[in-house]
Amino acid sequence: MKRFNLLLVLLCAFTLSCTAQQKHHLSFKNTTELQEFLDTRKTNFPLLSAHRGGPMKGFPENAIETFENATRYQPVIIEFDVALSKDSVLVIMHDDKLDRTTTGTGPIGDYTYAELQALTLKDDDGKVTTFKIPTLTEVLQWGKGKVLFTVDIKRGVPYEKVIEAVRKTKAENRSIIITYNAGQAAAFHRLAPDLMISATVKGKEDLERLNQMGVPTNRIVAFVGVSAPEKTVYEFLASKGITPILGTMGNLDRSAAANPSRRVFYRLVEDGAAVLSTDDIIGAGKELTEYRQEKGLKTRFLRVSN
Repeated sequence: MKRFNLLLVLLCAFTLSCTAQQKHHLSFKNTTELQEFLDTRKTNFPLLSAHRGGPMKGFPENAIETFENATRYQPVIIEFDVALSKDSVLVIMHDDKLDRTTTGTGPIGDYTYAELQALTLKDDDGKVTTFKIPTLTEVLQWGKGKVLFTVDIKRGVPYEKVIEAVRKTKAENRSIIITYNAGQAAAFHRLAPDLMISATVKGKEDLERLNQMGVPTNRIVAFVGVSAPEKTVYEFLASKGITPILGTMGNLDRSAAANPSRRVFYRLVEDGAAVLSTDDIIGAGKELTEYRQEKGLKTRFLRVSN
């Protein structure tokens, strides 16, 4: 019996290792294919959104190396943050200050891009890595044929500069722009009517407001909050073909970790969440893989390779 248990443990470890070495890539030829994938009346393939790119030990947030690592666990949407250097270069950074995530100190806006390149990133445990702060252009180029992006634009960053980078890298087919209110969504849509937008939609009234302000339903991905909404919200969004994103980072991630037998992530997807934005791509990914396998869900836009 002991020998059997040891073999079982080794087999499980080998399986997880092999899975983590595979690369899971999402690829869309154009914005039409992206919109088809995001229309839940046509596609049923739930995904994870790796919050700040899926940081873990040795892999800092908002780094290309971390994004690449995330694809070894799941087909993912990479959520990342865009900030502006002193000389107006679009770089990837969440905090206003450099102290927590880099070897630098002080506001990011006090540094030129060249000065930022002299720094390296730190993981969530504070360990210094060899990874550098990437630019938006570098990230968008890296993501071609690999992932979807949700782009969080920090205060003070002009929408026009972000759109210019998306156009320059031909990343329209892999980019979703995060907005925080209907006014922002409408302003961005006027500048780039072909791009997908993540907007807060927790009911019929929110969608009607967006529509009235000129944002069409087929350009919207719905952020439904950081706590599970009523099923009627999911039913309404499903009737419109809108992909709902539920933020599990925080309380829901912690609840799932504390109660693994409850299959929290599995049940959230079963209830209607099409995307889970999480800090736990390994734990959430395991349950999403189980869900997709049990339901027999596949998509032609996914490639898995070693």
